[in-house]
Amino acid sequence: MTTSTYSVNGMTCAHCVASVTEEISELHGVRSVAVDLPSGAVTVDSDTPLDPAAVRAAVEEAGYQLAAS
Repeated sequence: MTTSTYSVNGMTCAHCVASVTEEISELHGVRSVAVDLPSGAVTVDSDTPLDPAAVRAAVEEAGYQLAAS
């Protein structure tokens, strides 16, 4: 199992958290998604390392931006 943490910009409420969680959860191999709204941190547990482009696309589909790493 792999754990990755990302920073997402623009989330301001529980609906934002739900949208980001839903989109990332749809990626192949994702087991869990935990979002810390105040910091914008998104922690993802997955079977294998995730493609950063796929994570970025999922966050953008939810209407937010992945912070530059």
